Amino acid sequence: MKYSQQIREACRQGVWVKPTSGTALGYVQANLVILPQALAFEFMLFCHRNPKPCPLLDVTDVGHPEPILIAPQADLRTDLPLYRIFHGGELVQESTQIISDWRDDAVGFLLGCSFTFENAMLNAGLPIRNVEQGINVPMYRTTIPCVGAGRFSGNMVVSMRPLTMSQAVQAIQITGRYPKAHGAPVHLGSPQEIGILDIDQPDFGDPVEIREDEIPVFWACGVTPQVVLESVKPEWAIAHAPGHMFVSDWKDEQLMA
Repeated sequence: MKYSQQIREACRQGVWVKPTSGTALGYVQANLVILPQALAFEFMLFCHRNPKPCPLLDVTDVGHPEPILIAPQADLRTDLPLYRIFHGGELVQESTQIISDWRDDAVGFLLGCSFTFENAMLNAGLPIRNVEQGINVPMYRTTIPCVGAGRFSGNMVVSMRPLTMSQAVQAIQITGRYPKAHGAPVHLGSPQEIGILDIDQPDFGDPVEIREDEIPVFWACGVTPQVVLESVKPEWAIAHAPGHMFVSDWKDEQLMA
């Protein structure tokens, strides 16, 4: 059994209920968005127009929870550590499985995740502070606008990893090779320039230590659709809990440009 399958089985059994950063290194991880079929085309168009925060990896058939491209035989209803359930654009519940919440008109979208390129960063000797501290990656709402598509519009969410300036240059080169995992950073330093007023108070995830010689480096984040849902207000939607990703069977090199 592949290690990716072992992680999914642990999720399915309710044993793994924690963030997946730093785990299953070498395997592509993915954000999850599940919507009614009536919204599927508009969301797919939103992803097409916003490939930095929403790099599309796989889409399920209507009513079927199996992502046949990136993890055949997996089940999107059970194989993530933690889910978020939205009604009218508002978070109403978190759950370790969504079997009873699944609908016949459900369409699942798997989007690339920055956890995918962390292995390449670690192999290059670059620090991943949230992995070092054993906590979730910090994520922030920004004022960076996405390109609208139908009812979907809003601002980008970013994840942050602190690096020295020389490390940031190296990280740009490394992560830029993974466009389907958000690619190169969207902003370096000066959080206020993108609407982040307090770097120590992330909107999602946990705050991490930023040392004196480091700057915050920001990547587009797949939590963006969850913020967009607040304005779309679909009657029903499901997503992953931030940092609690779907571990696919694809290997990192399959996403390299």
